[in-house]
Amino acid sequence: MIQLVIATMNLHKIREMRSILSSKKGLDILTLHDFSDYSPPSETGKTFEENAFLKASHAASFLKKWVLADDSGLVIPALNNEPGIYSARYAGEQASDKDNRLKLLKNLEKVDESKRIGFFVCALALASPEGGVQKQVKGICEGTITMTSRGGSGFGYDSLFLKNDYNKTFAELDEEIKNRISHRRKALDKLMSALNLLEIS
Repeated sequence: MIQLVIATMNLHKIREMRSILSSKKGLDILTLHDFSDYSPPSETGKTFEENAFLKASHAASFLKKWVLADDSGLVIPALNNEPGIYSARYAGEQASDKDNRLKLLKNLEKVDESKRIGFFVCALALASPEGGVQKQVKGICEGTITMTSRGGSGFGYDSLFLKNDYNKTFAELDEEIKNRISHRRKALDKLMSALNLLEIS
């Protein structure tokens, strides 16, 4: 059994990633909730990829375990790619998901409906117990932004994100469906070959 630490405290991300990785046998999945003495680094990267790299290498070096780190968010080209890497703190460091959504909707008021398009990005980095990042991947999920929240599931901007080819927001979709088509699923699928090659160090 190989221990793999998902380097996040976000319970929603943990739930999604555990569900998607459930088909991968031989993994003992831990999270940062299992390591009370560990403090994640500041997210100082300029891209999702840089932040994922930073979080994975930092946690792996400290914990001496295989670590999978995620950095993800919503990108809207018409808003100069906001919220982007600041998605979780768009309305401030202590902002709630609702605060962030309200700021986004306010900023979209001046954007023509035809340009209210966006995409979710998930960047993943897998680091070895020595701290070296072994593989990085990225998944993207495209859609449009609704001006009213719809649905009670999901988190973050899910209730505003209308997935292309679906007439439902991420917050309206069944969890099983979302986990089959999401940006996080696409990224994890790309990472699966690397996970299959893990060896106990």
